Amino acid sequence: MQKQIKLINRPQGTPTNNDFEIVNLPIGEATEGEVLLRTLYISVDPYLRGRMNDTKSYIPPFKLNEAISSGVVAQVVESKSLLFNKGDVVLGSLPWQEYSVANEKAVRLIDHSIAPASAYLSVLGMTGLTAYFGLLDIGKPKEGETVVVSGAAGAVGSIVGQIAKIKGAHVVGIAGSEEKVKFLIDELGFDAAINYKTQDVAKALSEACPNGIDVYFENVGGEISDAVFPLLNNFARIPVCGAISSYNNEQADVGPRVQGHLIKTSSLMQGFTVGHYSSRFSDGAKDLAIWLKEGKLKYEETITEGFEHTIDAFLDLFQGSNLGKALVKVAEIETETSAVE
Repeated sequence: MQKQIKLINRPQGTPTNNDFEIVNLPIGEATEGEVLLRTLYISVDPYLRGRMNDTKSYIPPFKLNEAISSGVVAQVVESKSLLFNKGDVVLGSLPWQEYSVANEKAVRLIDHSIAPASAYLSVLGMTGLTAYFGLLDIGKPKEGETVVVSGAAGAVGSIVGQIAKIKGAHVVGIAGSEEKVKFLIDELGFDAAINYKTQDVAKALSEACPNGIDVYFENVGGEISDAVFPLLNNFARIPVCGAISSYNNEQADVGPRVQGHLIKTSSLMQGFTVGHYSSRFSDGAKDLAIWLKEGKLKYEETITEGFEHTIDAFLDLFQGSNLGKALVKVAEIETETSAVE
């Protein structure tokens, strides 16, 4: 038997433990063309909140009384596939449960000798690729330009800022604690960082961006973004990756309108999801791996230990508790000397 996490209610506002249920169910067996997988790491992500609503979006909503799913790193326990061997470590979108049976085409092999397995859910995974394509394809930062990143200490924002520095930009991050501000400047090399909980964001941005803002990487929305728009330069670019400030709102998110700012500055504001770039993932992953190996990219992970704490790790996202990528560690990789049973 194994444990599985189900969504049992559509959350109203911020999700609570009452919206989920941990159940026991049989592990299952692989058949031809399938693999039995043991979960190692689970990715908890803000976008999952949107999938808990029964509304139209770019990805179907979760069904009630069924398992939640997200990015998972797992190890092959049993293989009925010619593509995988027992002990292989793979990546896929899999249910929140301790073991999964997956079709061979639903997962891909990862090389955890290049980087830790967890990195394939962070800097070398969807969050790293989201930062890469959103910034470079839509933001198009040029040397000497000013790039502002909200949610800058998160999984995506922290990589965005570092790539912008690689491209020669002046980078300003916005985060929610002094610890995160210090991390952005001292560890990741941001030129400046703002604590939105203790500082006047509009004033602090004016001081940190004396030449205006050329690229704003949007992860947050709300009042933070309202402070950015008056500082946009002509032909500014705004990749819209997320709006976590409004994900749990029970009413429509209403604030200052952006149209006037966009018109006056001829700025581009474009929403995106990383799935649109799937045909180019290998190119992005190659660049990210090179920068990581060269020491130009650093990454941080907030790892919660234990499958039973997965819900807590997800809920902590909306408290801003994580530094870098939020993950749940479910099990250790088994080596040849301690074979998977």
